[in-house]
Amino acid sequence: MRRAEGDMRSGQERLSHPFEPVWSESSRILILGSFPSVKSRETNFYYGHPRNRFWTVLSTVYGCDVPSDIEDKKTLILSHDLALWDVISSCDIVGSSDSSIRNARVNDIPALISKTRIERIICNGRQASGLYERYVMPLTHIEPVPMPSTSPANAAWSAERLIGEWKKALLN
Repeated sequence: MRRAEGDMRSGQERLSHPFEPVWSESSRILILGSFPSVKSRETNFYYGHPRNRFWTVLSTVYGCDVPSDIEDKKTLILSHDLALWDVISSCDIVGSSDSSIRNARVNDIPALISKTRIERIICNGRQASGLYERYVMPLTHIEPVPMPSTSPANAAWSAERLIGEWKKALLN
């Protein structure tokens, strides 16, 4: 992970996205987050916080075991023709706080789409959806499906409710 100098008074630091997207040429649905959390950066993979419900939601939707390691997570994504990435390639951020994100630069999502069969974009959370709509949708012309965040910070949504919403978005 590459770091630039941050503003030590505010706790904000410049970070670059630390890992690659997960995709194959047969990917049909791209799931986008905003930027990796502190825990995801530590584990070097998407949705690394143990209380984030992303992997539980996906495994329930597809009727399989919750993946236990990075290879199992990649297998879950790829075996269902999904792709996984984040909208932001680099930004100034405090910890894991999406609301603190400043000076964001976006990933080259159109290039990824051109290498796949992606026809649907699902955004995990309000921040990812807003950033995608503002900076990427004018280039891809694919309307996003905004989804409630699987983050543990989104306590208003129970796991059951999340599973129901995500199931509609992934299987319809």
